[in-house]
Amino acid sequence: MESSKLEEKKYLKWYNKVGYGSGDIAGNVVYAFLSSFVMIFLTDTIGLNPGIIGTLMAVSKLFDGVTDIFFGSLIDKTHTRMGKARPWMFGGYFGCAATLVMIFAVPTSLGVTAQYAWFFIAYTLLNAVFYTANNIAYSALTALITKNSQERVQMGSIRFMFAFGTSLLIQIITIDAVEALGGGAAGWRTIAIIYAVIGLVVNTLSCFSVHELPEDVLDETSSQAEEKKVEKYTLKDAFRLLTANKYYLMIVGIYILTQIFTAMINMGTYFTKYALGNAHYFKFFSTAVNIPQIIGLVFTPILITKTGSMFKINRAGYGLAIFGRAMVIIAGYLHSLPMMLIFTAVAALGMSPLQGDLNALIAECSEYTFLTKKKRVDGTMFSCTSLGVKIGGGLGTALAGWLLAAGDYTKNAVAQPSSAIHMLNFIYLWLPLILNIIILVILLRLNVEDANRKLRETGDRH
Repeated sequence: MESSKLEEKKYLKWYNKVGYGSGDIAGNVVYAFLSSFVMIFLTDTIGLNPGIIGTLMAVSKLFDGVTDIFFGSLIDKTHTRMGKARPWMFGGYFGCAATLVMIFAVPTSLGVTAQYAWFFIAYTLLNAVFYTANNIAYSALTALITKNSQERVQMGSIRFMFAFGTSLLIQIITIDAVEALGGGAAGWRTIAIIYAVIGLVVNTLSCFSVHELPEDVLDETSSQAEEKKVEKYTLKDAFRLLTANKYYLMIVGIYILTQIFTAMINMGTYFTKYALGNAHYFKFFSTAVNIPQIIGLVFTPILITKTGSMFKINRAGYGLAIFGRAMVIIAGYLHSLPMMLIFTAVAALGMSPLQGDLNALIAECSEYTFLTKKKRVDGTMFSCTSLGVKIGGGLGTALAGWLLAAGDYTKNAVAQPSSAIHMLNFIYLWLPLILNIIILVILLRLNVEDANRKLRETGDRH
């Protein structure tokens, strides 16, 4: 009976959930802006080579794996009046804002080699240091401010409603805003400054809208209250704990694949301009992706409460997503824009439950490590969010750059060669379907809820 009461206890008010979720506005004025527009800014405004840009992004990713686990471990070892994660969430964003502006402020007066170096340094600092500290801490709060699984799903759904809403607005208004601000490099620099300031304000409000639970409360299991232990483990120990958790590895893989998927979808800036012949169509596709995901996130907590299983909902959702993406391919070769938009929306709706419950799944993964290893490593566990976002997003954008170069893409050309059009079809139509199929295969094995349930039952019997 005690475990049942503990699981039903509510920790958060509605304004805590909304305040927490709004933090993804700050995250996406960095991430959505960067992933949607950095490549087209660097190629068509600054005049850099997409293949070289892609290579620099890939090299930058070599730093990310180490820094993600490093910052996750630091969060676990942090003990302040603000808690474990919030100091890193608050402080890390100041660096995010500064380096975001640096990326979109590549001086046009510099030589080409210096421009590549400027971009590489700013991009690496943003991803490997500041975004890492901020995003891991923000994600880790899911496990640190509540122990209620339904509240965690609700937080994830609210968070990603803000994320997709912010992404939609950025994708709709940015091009027109850059032109309104004078266009060219100066226009991009000004809009980056505006987004950075907005992010700083929202991140601060989100950080101070919640409070972390005391550590002795967090260390209570569903079957018994453990005596508080001071966790002493090295970075090597943390790495071993993560790699010993197969569910963690699955979620890292899913994060990387979903971010590569997003990078391919963000190539809609090129696809609509050159393959469809109208750059303004990108707004329609952005709406078809983001609005259904927001709608789906509203119903995700209800569906999970009714079924009692994130596993079942995620599996069914990605089945629908695969059907939708397959139909987008057919519609694309039939040159039917309405059909493409309709089935883009269907696919996005199917993907939404996983977006809403992913943080709750990571919290379940952290619980799995605690139940099997008796180590509380929430911050380190949530390193998969930043690790997956950065590696997946970076590799996705790098892959897009390599594929553009392989297709003989010509910057600012009135008409691209047929090889470039064929490559854009592959990037925007085929790769998203392939990625969704791989994600579904992983989801079919990601039943961490059931694993934890069995471990708790075994513990209760003993």
